[in-house]
Amino acid sequence: MSGLRDFAARRLNALWYGSNPAYWLLWPLSLITRALVAVRRLAFRLGWKRSEDVGVPVVVVGNLTVGGTGKTPLTIWIAQRLLDRGFRVGIVCRGYGGVATDWPRLISESSDVETVGDEAKLLKGRTNCPVAAGPDRVAAAKMLLQSGPLDVILSDDGLQHYWLRRAFEIAVVDGTRGLGNGLCLPAGPLREPPSRLREVDAVVVNQGDFGHAGVIRAEVKAIRMRELSTGSEKLLADFEGQSVHGVAAIGNPGRFFDLLHRHGLVVKAHPLADHANLSASDLTFGDDWPVLMTEKDAVKCGSLGLRNLWCVVMELEFAPGEGEKLERMLMRVLERQPENL
Repeated sequence: MSGLRDFAARRLNALWYGSNPAYWLLWPLSLITRALVAVRRLAFRLGWKRSEDVGVPVVVVGNLTVGGTGKTPLTIWIAQRLLDRGFRVGIVCRGYGGVATDWPRLISESSDVETVGDEAKLLKGRTNCPVAAGPDRVAAAKMLLQSGPLDVILSDDGLQHYWLRRAFEIAVVDGTRGLGNGLCLPAGPLREPPSRLREVDAVVVNQGDFGHAGVIRAEVKAIRMRELSTGSEKLLADFEGQSVHGVAAIGNPGRFFDLLHRHGLVVKAHPLADHANLSASDLTFGDDWPVLMTEKDAVKCGSLGLRNLWCVVMELEFAPGEGEKLERMLMRVLERQPENL
């Protein structure tokens, strides 16, 4: 089943981000998607459907495209900045990849990653903020607030989850792939039309040259490496010139492999479907090469008992002055809320 999912993901990405004109065969279906999106947004504007205010400001970090763009590193960055300013921060996420039958779920260090999903575990581990996961972001936010007082809630993904009222919207764009062919699903990778970028409060471009004046530019960079079984750490530069296996079950595995290449590693790439569960067979290749993976994948592998598995710890680094710009934009909104001061 996972092999079929991998094959489908590769074919769709080639269609959406390549030069194959076959996507025009699906173009009529993309018009239906655009129409449904427009009707849904109109329903919220006219009050036929109502978003719910959970009582504290919500900052949404989302994207227009299917797959990864760097939302989670940005959510972690924002959480850390707000914590430094004394805010009590909670985080909600979808829990994608989790198999729980009852949602939402409060995440703890002991939460099972297969049950709640890899992003939820990563967010909890990196920020130590209260985290709740579930498809219904309103219910997840209310669960957070029932567990303790908060000043602000960050939503990792959820740009299209209009039921949750938001004070600030950030759209993250993969600058190397942009918006693909610019079409909505299934002909292209977009959940909403490109014009949606003009409505958000900030557009953060992760690497690449996509965009125009006014976007905020950043790049996810490798900070250090951690061996999963021992906890020992090294710099990525320590692996320069070495042959390694790269394993990535993320929305855009190529971005992770390119990062390793840029640091001088000789990478045998093993891309997997986004959020795929990893087993020992996915990480055993019959040689003694180090196996490198993202943090999101590493949270699924701690119990496997394998050695020479290395987690690449990454953080978001902004172009000069850009991080401060985004922080000022956020504070202008959050400091208007009396309960946050």
